[in-house]
Amino acid sequence: MKAAIVKAYGSELEITDVAQPVLLDDSLMIEVHAASVNPVDNLIRAGYLQSMLPLPLPYVVGNDVSGVVTAVGKDVTTFKVGDAVFARPQSMQSGTFAEYVVIKAVDVAHKPVNLSHEQAASLPLVALTAWQALVTKANLQGGQKVLIHAGSGGVGSIAIQLAKHLGATVAATASTDNLALVRELGADIVIDYKHEKFEEIVHDYDVVFDTLGGSTCERSYAVLKKGGTLISIIAPADNSGIAEQFGVKSEVFFMWASGEQLAQIGKLAEQAVIKPLIDKTFPLSQAQEALNYSQSGRAKGKIVVTIK
Repeated sequence: MKAAIVKAYGSELEITDVAQPVLLDDSLMIEVHAASVNPVDNLIRAGYLQSMLPLPLPYVVGNDVSGVVTAVGKDVTTFKVGDAVFARPQSMQSGTFAEYVVIKAVDVAHKPVNLSHEQAASLPLVALTAWQALVTKANLQGGQKVLIHAGSGGVGSIAIQLAKHLGATVAATASTDNLALVRELGADIVIDYKHEKFEEIVHDYDVVFDTLGGSTCERSYAVLKKGGTLISIIAPADNSGIAEQFGVKSEVFFMWASGEQLAQIGKLAEQAVIKPLIDKTFPLSQAQEALNYSQSGRAKGKIVVTIK
């Protein structure tokens, strides 16, 4: 089968023929129709996450998929051949920039019927990240206030829609060019991070969802009320001293695969509560160009790679 592989850390992707993955008893064989790009793909390719995600070289890139089930492991009862599905596979079953992928059934959900494979492929990693940050970790409730950083990005664009669905007041940061987009996504307060300091505009917030880390994360503690919560997917885990100083809670997490949560997200997509935001689509033959575009930081929403 054709796949986009990395032969050595730091090298560019190569489109080549590789062996089709072997079906496992607890897994599904999925014919891939579309996959999507995430910033973590470039981090893995560069070798920055070797200690956390030790992958054998060469390896197939990709952490999101939408496609059709072509074979079912003998222990699987929840899916059948022909089902349209989408998923964020567990790390060792990643490799979705390929014609076929094998994924544990517990990590898979039925594709929302109203979404194309390209739209569905754009959701799993970013939507699970937003869900786990706002619902699982922060327990965001109606009537609360949340600040979401990088509101026009893949994670931020879904987080805004999810937070509004939960009944929260949403503030979001974005660049000047993306302010209108973030408003369209539902943000109540939009902050131009290039010309405004968010900590001077919002205060006494219940939750901050940080997707940027660094100084942005450190400055975010000041906008929380006492007992508030900062959830980050990037900042180092040694910010407990800052959190204690402000009298707030702080947690850093790395998202995990979950077919159960993805099924709930899929229902919200079918109800048009969550709408995918796709910037550009590339064929598998241009997978490296797709990663380059992601690395440029110019994308609004997600970048999708079509396989079939």
